[in-house]
Amino acid sequence: MRLGVLDIGSNSAQLQVVDVRAGAPPLPAHCVKEPTLLGESIEPDGTLNEAGVDRAVRAVKDAVAAAYRHGVDQLYTFVTSAIRDATNREEIIDEIERVAGIRPQYLSGQEEARLTYVAAHRWYGWSSGRLLLLDIGGGSMEIALGRDAEPELALSLPVGAGRLTRAFLHHDPPRRGQVKALRDHVHDALAEVVDRLRWESDPQHAVATSKTFKQLARLAGAPSQREGPFVHRTLDLRDLRTWIPKLAQLSAKQRCRLPGVSRSRARQILAGAVVAHATMSALGIEQVRICPWALREGIMLQHLAAMVDSKVSLPLQPLVRLPENADSTVTPLRGEPRGAQD
Repeated sequence: MRLGVLDIGSNSAQLQVVDVRAGAPPLPAHCVKEPTLLGESIEPDGTLNEAGVDRAVRAVKDAVAAAYRHGVDQLYTFVTSAIRDATNREEIIDEIERVAGIRPQYLSGQEEARLTYVAAHRWYGWSSGRLLLLDIGGGSMEIALGRDAEPELALSLPVGAGRLTRAFLHHDPPRRGQVKALRDHVHDALAEVVDRLRWESDPQHAVATSKTFKQLARLAGAPSQREGPFVHRTLDLRDLRTWIPKLAQLSAKQRCRLPGVSRSRARQILAGAVVAHATMSALGIEQVRICPWALREGIMLQHLAAMVDSKVSLPLQPLVRLPENADSTVTPLRGEPRGAQD
């Protein structure tokens, strides 16, 4: 079976296509990325403006067309916090359905944390022991902790790199007071979570996923993504401590010239670094390992588990490819109703 996962995020809509079979790893056969840049289109009242909606709709339409070209049998399509938390969320999803022919679903932040943990735990295996997961997205940060295949604790905090950049870093480069206010806000947001995590005992391994952590690790000297997923990559607390003041002195245009920093994330990489540093410091973590698997792989692994065990369910509904003799000119993929998602 050919499975596709389409993640509609704040920077891009990313389609990952995998030939899946029970017992095999979800290694990608095709990857497609379409820009959304939703962080640039969020209004003060929390709505996503017309330009952002148009970019999201076009990105999804192109990604769905690519999924059909690559022969995807089942497609999981979901939005992350940029659209999930928008005050006009339902209107956006309605428009995507009208133009692209599919209706994206959305996971809760806690469910995102759980599925990302599932992927990281599977990547490192049982030998990883008690594992702490950190994932910094555009709108939120997910944290999960556990020893077994399912986490004991899964949390989501509204301290994503894009969200905090819009809220605090109004100048480019930012002023010193803005960076301090951002840091204070993150510390306050972490306060109760830190107490809970410390109560749960210290992890044996701390791992990080997400593009934010990958770019920060590359900035600190980790191998590039071109060298493949099996290369060992880490990010040290001392590297963050060194790079935060450097990033704060640079404009977004200047940050683009740094290794690993993309244009779409150049403005928010400083906020991401502040969140990473504050979280690692508060939890007493000197180093995190960068895990190549994250939420999309977690969804695929959950799907594979459901193929083997009918009791396992995924909180997303797949869209299934139509038979060859069906009219696919409008909607090449359709859903199998299994109950509405909240």
